[in-house]
Amino acid sequence: MNPIVFPGGPVLLQIALRTLTVYAIVLIGVRLSGKREVGQMTPFDLTLLLLLSNAVQNAMTGPDTSIIGGATAAITLLLVNRVVTELASHNRKIRKVLRGDPAVLIHNGKVMERTMTREHVGIDDLEEGLREHGIATVEEVALAVLEVDGNISFLKYDDVDANQKVRHRVKFLHKH
Repeated sequence: MNPIVFPGGPVLLQIALRTLTVYAIVLIGVRLSGKREVGQMTPFDLTLLLLLSNAVQNAMTGPDTSIIGGATAAITLLLVNRVVTELASHNRKIRKVLRGDPAVLIHNGKVMERTMTREHVGIDDLEEGLREHGIATVEEVALAVLEVDGNISFLKYDDVDANQKVRHRVKFLHKH
C-alpha cells in the first residue's frame, strides 16, 4: 500500500478510510452530474456506473483482496450511506446539498431555456415528458418542474388556478 495515502494504521482502518474517501468523491461526482442523469438512467449511464464501480474498487481495498478487506469496504459503504441518509432526513441544509433543488422548466406556457441548459435537460426530454402526461403543447402547461429525483412534474392550466397557485408554487420552489 502506498504510504503517502493514509500512512500507518491497521490495514482494515486504511480500507475504511480509503472507502470513505472514494464514497465522497463518487457522491460529489454523481451530484454534479445533475438530476436528470441520476433520475433517468440510459444504457450509457448504466455502463458508466458499472465501469466507475470497477474503477474505484481497487482504490478502496488496495492490494487487500481478502474477504475481510472486501467486507470492510462494503460495511463502510453501508454505514456511511446510512449516516448520510439520517443526516439528510433531519437537516434541511444537508438534504439540499445532497439532493439539490427542484427547477422550473416551464412557467406559464414558456420554456425556461436557461434552466433547461443549467440542468442538462434537452428539448427532447421535455417533449417526451409532455407526451407521457398526455400534453400536446408547451402552451398548455402552467408549470413544469424538474424534481430532485430527475422526474418532470407538469401542472396544466386545467389543473390549477393559473394566476394564484402557479405564482405561489414558483415562490415556494425558490424559497426551499
